[in-house]
Amino acid sequence: MKVLETLARLCAICAGLLLTVITLMTCVSLIGRNTVGVTLVGDFELTGVAAGAAIALFMPWCQLRRGNIIVDFFTAKASPATQERLDRLGALLLAAAFGLLAWRTTLGAMNSFSTHSESQILGFPEWITYAAMVPPFVLTLLIGGYQALFGFADAPQADA
Repeated sequence: MKVLETLARLCAICAGLLLTVITLMTCVSLIGRNTVGVTLVGDFELTGVAAGAAIALFMPWCQLRRGNIIVDFFTAKASPATQERLDRLGALLLAAAFGLLAWRTTLGAMNSFSTHSESQILGFPEWITYAAMVPPFVLTLLIGGYQALFGFADAPQADA
């Protein structure tokens, strides 16, 4: 689990850096547009690409910290053992969902690469974004699978 935690932390740091770059780029573009009438060409395309990658990069950390929303209205009065089993089942279902996401995103990247799909203004290759999303999806799958098999005893909790 230590390796998975380290990789999840690295993904979250990369996501934070991407969001920082997006924010700085947006500020430069807005200041340029509103002061001297010059903007960064394609800034909204880059924002979309980087935001998609950042969201995917935050997923492993979110699952590791058990930061996903849990609706426990029906299970609040269940025994701790029942809650643990349901949480592990939820982690298994999440792992399956991220397995599907990783598979389909890989196919999307391969299709985008083979068709040379690009963004309209900058001509940014779309396959790069897809390819950047696959490793964090696989990592989230592994974390969810680990939690489903071994439980949450050694997993850090999200701050409430």
